Amino acid sequence: MQYDKEMKFYLVGGAVRDMLLGISPKEYDFVFSGTVNDFISCNPTARKAGNDFGICILHGIEYAPIRGKTIEEDLTFRDLTINALALDDAARLYSLPQTLHDLEKKILRHASETAFIQDPLRVFRVARFAADLPDFTVHPGTLARMRYVAELGLLEHLTPERVGAELLKALSSIQPGRFLHILDEAKCLTPWFSELSCMSSVPAGPIPYHHGDCLAHIVNTVNYCKNDVTARYMALCHDLGKQETKKEILPRHIGHEKSGEQLAVCLGKRLKLSAHLIRAGAVAARQHMKGARYSVLRPGTKVDLLYSLHNQRIFKSFFMMVEADSGVNYLPQAQEELKVLLSVSLPPEQQNLGAESGRRLRELRCMALSSMQP
Repeated sequence: MQYDKEMKFYLVGGAVRDMLLGISPKEYDFVFSGTVNDFISCNPTARKAGNDFGICILHGIEYAPIRGKTIEEDLTFRDLTINALALDDAARLYSLPQTLHDLEKKILRHASETAFIQDPLRVFRVARFAADLPDFTVHPGTLARMRYVAELGLLEHLTPERVGAELLKALSSIQPGRFLHILDEAKCLTPWFSELSCMSSVPAGPIPYHHGDCLAHIVNTVNYCKNDVTARYMALCHDLGKQETKKEILPRHIGHEKSGEQLAVCLGKRLKLSAHLIRAGAVAARQHMKGARYSVLRPGTKVDLLYSLHNQRIFKSFFMMVEADSGVNYLPQAQEELKVLLSVSLPPEQQNLGAESGRRLRELRCMALSSMQP
């Protein structure tokens, strides 16, 4: 990188925070004094990006002009106090007065009274940081500011792609279910996660199968799924249908998997998630009850379920979600049965007969699974 000797550079935000916490930074962001044009003129290979402050990308790293006249003023525009940090090329540290205290005490606190007004997406960033830093607590005043922004209706004007991106980052975090818990605590699930907005008042199910409310169960199920974003999203979606259960039959949730399928599709489409995740969420809602009873399913039901999961490339994710939901690991059994199912083929004379070939192949697969049962 080249720069004018008058131009000053600072490493800012999460990278500095992580270094102080003893964590390896995931990414590095820099700010500089001067204009974007100054930076581009010194670094012709840099490209402009972003709409808000004229971000520049050079060698995959973001550079942005300082907001305000000084680095101290720039820090007041940050989202949280723990991110209001800067390090210059002489290793001099800059921060807001509250920053180091909040880092030491593990507090997530808004950097200014206007932080969430400046960019309401920061509401979701707070929840995501809570998921990524599970030993930090969200300051009560910050929860109140988040709630205030939601009451003003400012969350409605965010673009779905930005909210969806925060969800995906949260699903890759240490404790992803906390993202939902914090949003619920701050009354910020509506409008983007409205399917979950009433779940904390809905019983998860009859004892001894479930304890507590639906949202707590979903949070725990999401957290149980390790290192698999698809499984975690499926866990988020699997019980969405329970919000529509009639009060007179609670705590039972008869048929919730049917209504949950469409709710999962609506959620995924609203956030403009990938087609893969939208399908996975719908399958989780529709089929999780079959997954929980996997060992007693009829051969034909197993064939249809296993083949569908295999074709949609969600086989392992589905059974991870089922284990998180039911406490039973059916994956080894399902893998063995899928292996048998896929080894079955039609004899040449029964191939290429259209629907008849498909019917006969399913028949043979059912017979193969039946022969495995004791």
